[in-house]
Amino acid sequence: MAKVSKKKTPMKEQPRRERTKNFDEVPYGYSEDDAVREAERCLQCKKAFCVAGCPVEIDIPGFIELVRQGKFVEAARLVKAKNVLPAICGRVCPQEDQCEKVCVLAKKGEPVGIGRLERFVADWEAQHGQIAVPDKERPTGKKIAVVGSGPAGLTVAGDLVQVGHEVTIFEALHKPGGVLVYGIPEFRLPKDIVAREVQYIESLGAKLVTSFVVGMTRTVDELLEEFDAIFIGTGAGLPWFMGISGENLNGIYSANEYLTRTNLMKAYLFPQYDTPIVRGKRVAVIGGGNVAMDSARTALRLGAEHSIVVYRRSRTEMPAREEEIVHAEEEGVEFEFLTLPVKYHASNGWVKQMECIRMQLGEPDASGRRRPVPIEGSNFRLEVDTVVVAIGQSPNPLVPSTTPGLEVGRHGNIVVDSETGKTSKKGVFAGGDIATGAATVILAMGAGRIAARAIDEYVQTGRW
Repeated sequence: MAKVSKKKTPMKEQPRRERTKNFDEVPYGYSEDDAVREAERCLQCKKAFCVAGCPVEIDIPGFIELVRQGKFVEAARLVKAKNVLPAICGRVCPQEDQCEKVCVLAKKGEPVGIGRLERFVADWEAQHGQIAVPDKERPTGKKIAVVGSGPAGLTVAGDLVQVGHEVTIFEALHKPGGVLVYGIPEFRLPKDIVAREVQYIESLGAKLVTSFVVGMTRTVDELLEEFDAIFIGTGAGLPWFMGISGENLNGIYSANEYLTRTNLMKAYLFPQYDTPIVRGKRVAVIGGGNVAMDSARTALRLGAEHSIVVYRRSRTEMPAREEEIVHAEEEGVEFEFLTLPVKYHASNGWVKQMECIRMQLGEPDASGRRRPVPIEGSNFRLEVDTVVVAIGQSPNPLVPSTTPGLEVGRHGNIVVDSETGKTSKKGVFAGGDIATGAATVILAMGAGRIAARAIDEYVQTGRW
C-alpha cells in the first residue's frame, strides 16, 4: 500500500493581495486530479467514525471511494441522498469539529479533506450539467408548511417532498436561503451557489413563496387550517448589543445589518444596486466568531484602511473557524486581543473613539474557556469611525410571539423535543437556530432531518 500523505492536498486560492479588492470567492476548489489525490488518502476504515461525526449521516467513505475511482456524478448523488445542500456545506460547515475531527488520519497528521471533496463533487455535477432529480414516492395528499428557507427549512422541505408530501416554503425576505444569503459574504459562499441549491429543492417539487412574513402575513394558527403540519425554521435574526454608553451613536451597527446590506442587498455593487452602506476607514469589529471574521474581511473589501477585530479573550479561545481566522490575518485584519469595549466617544453625533479596557484570563467558565477579567486602570482609546457589533444573536421573536400555546425558553428559543423537533403545540415542529440559538449550518440541517422524519410519521399516523 502506498504511503499516505500526512497533509491534505492543497486547495488553490485567490492571491491575498488581490482578494481584498473584490468579493469573488477566495478558495478555487479542487481540480479533478486534486480530488482524486485527496480521495486516495482515505483509509476506508471498516468502522467509519467520520459518518458518526456527520449530523446528516452522509456515507463519507462511500462517496470518497467513488471520487477515487473518478465516478464524480455517482459520488455527488450518494452525498445528496443524505444532504440536499452539498455545495454549501462543503464551503461553510466546520468539518474540523465534526467529521474530520474524528478521522483516523488526524491522529498523526491532517484528516481527509471531506469538506473539500463534498464541495468538489457538488460543483462538478453542476458544471457538467449532470444534476439529476431523483424519483419521488407516490403523493400522500398531506400538506406541510415550512416557515423559513434557511438550512433547516430547506432540508425539511427536500426530505419531505421526496417521500410524497406536498411542501410549501414560506420565506419572509425577497430571496430564499436565510442566513446563507443575508449573513455569509459572497467571498465565502457565492450567492449563485445558494440559488443553485434552492433551485434543486424546487426541482424536487417543493413550492417557494417569498416576501411572506409568517406572524404578519398569516399566523401559524391560520396556516394550520390549511396544512397538516408546520415546521418553523426562522433562525436567529435578533442581534445582541453590549448596552454600553454611546452605543446608539451614528456609525455603530449590528453585524446583521452590516452584512445584510452587503450580502443580500448588494451594497458592495453600488451604484448598480442602490443600497447605502458606511465605508469606514477605521473599522472596529467586536467579537471572535465567524460573523466577526466575515464583518472584518468585508470592511477591507469596502475600502477600510484599518479593520480591527476587538476580542475579549486570546486567539486560542476564538470560536471562529481556523481557516477564517487565517484568511483574515492574511488579508491584513488587525487584532486587539484581551480587549473589551466599555464606552464610545462622539464627534457631531458620530462615533470617533472606542474606549476599551485590557483583560486577563482567569479560571474556565461554563463554556470551558478561560474567563476574561478586567485589569483595573488599563483603559485606553481606539480611533474608529465605524463599529460593527458581532457578539451573537437570538432567535427571531416574531413567530413565537404570535403563536399562542408555543412554549418559549428563557432566551427566546422555541422549546423542542431534541429527538423529534416537536414543540408544545400539536402539529408544529421547529429546528435550527430558532430552537438552539445561533449555531452552524450543518447542525441546523441535522435538526431539519430529525424533524422531517417525525413530521412524516405524524402526518401518516396522526400520533402526536
